[in-house]
Amino acid sequence: MNAHVSLSSGFVNGDVSFWYRSSGVPSPGPRLDGDLQADVAIVGAGYTGLWTAYYLKQAQPSLNVVVLEKDFAGFGASGRNGGWLTGDLAGSHQRYARTHGVEGARRLQREMYASIDEVIQVCEKEGIDADVVKGGVVNVARTPSQAARLRASVSAARAWGIEEADLRLVDPAERLRVAGAVAASWSPHCARVQPAKLVRGLARAVRELGVTVYERTPVTEIAPGLAVTPFGTVRARHVLRATEGFTSRLKGLRRQWLPMNSSLIVTEPLPASFWESVGWAGSELLGDMAHYYMYAQRTADDRIAFGGRGRPYLYGSRVDARGHTHEQTVEALWRLLIDFFPAAASSSVAHAWSGVLGVPRDWCSTVHVDPATGLGWAGGYTGHGVTTANLAGRTMRDLVLGERTALTELPWVGRRVRAWEPEPLRWLGVHAMYRLYRVADHRERSMTGTSVLARMADLITGH
Repeated sequence: MNAHVSLSSGFVNGDVSFWYRSSGVPSPGPRLDGDLQADVAIVGAGYTGLWTAYYLKQAQPSLNVVVLEKDFAGFGASGRNGGWLTGDLAGSHQRYARTHGVEGARRLQREMYASIDEVIQVCEKEGIDADVVKGGVVNVARTPSQAARLRASVSAARAWGIEEADLRLVDPAERLRVAGAVAASWSPHCARVQPAKLVRGLARAVRELGVTVYERTPVTEIAPGLAVTPFGTVRARHVLRATEGFTSRLKGLRRQWLPMNSSLIVTEPLPASFWESVGWAGSELLGDMAHYYMYAQRTADDRIAFGGRGRPYLYGSRVDARGHTHEQTVEALWRLLIDFFPAAASSSVAHAWSGVLGVPRDWCSTVHVDPATGLGWAGGYTGHGVTTANLAGRTMRDLVLGERTALTELPWVGRRVRAWEPEPLRWLGVHAMYRLYRVADHRERSMTGTSVLARMADLITGH
């Protein structure tokens, strides 16, 4: 490890995530033992699968719903993410509007905002203590180029009906003082959560409703009416895929969604004097306008959890399941953290980990249930899954039950896009994109507009 990185004496790398550190990594529960018949089989016990099971059982308690999970509930991105319960959409409003018009895109945005409060209300109802604070989100610009993009993004939001109460420009020192910030925006539509507490609490609530969650039960193949595992086959009218970044492991789906890696570090607890000096008093989430962007939260125990891209993609859509983070990534995240907050240099890195998120070829999320085959799926959240999974779960409920509702008419329902290119093209494309983004961020330190290299990166991958 580079000598410039300050590591705590108890530094941990991987071991799923820091979020499980206080309670310990859960021991997986019972696995499937033989063939089984159900009404609905859900593959994946993360946010998407558990929310879908929760709302189905709420709507029809008599349904026999089972969830199949390779490791333990919350093992994937649901227990590793940055804890952003955000109203941001995956992809762009324009892409959703192409199929359902401007008003369709606006309805999807409003549902995303409403989903934040829905998650908070369920936590209160079910007694899930997930350290939730709805403090909004601050995005900062630290170069003139970033400031121009920030202003343009707010102007574009107005065109889509996002009003000043939903998103506005603010003085960069108004809420959170980031070193070098020259512009900032703020939106109330974001809440901090402790991801593992949320997913484990949701798993408990689902089990209490009568859903059986089979852990240590990897699904190797999905077909109409069937979910095949090494320990038995589940037969069900509906088989729903909720595997997000792990979708590439399923037979025939290696190129469906790209498993993109994201990494985080967390500091040791910081003193009250630090929080006073930076003005981080409202548990706001923090992001920036760099192409190679970061994201951060102030945790309930006064640490900074700080994330960004490490090694963005492993050849052949491989996944490093245990979350070990490369030394160079830890070093890069630490350097960026103390560049944002020089006063944090007296602290140290307590834990580093990584996870994967699912990225479709057009970078837009989707929900789909085929009434003929009973097959369904939701995902492709591109890092916005904490909130989007809740909306997906409610939408899957309506689609499974055959109900036509406002949710089933949203423009992300039934979206189909082409698969990613075969190797080595997708590896070359993804790594070229992030290389160009890094160089573009460097060049933009002395520019007033967006680098042509960043535009080239967007073209390469359709971002």
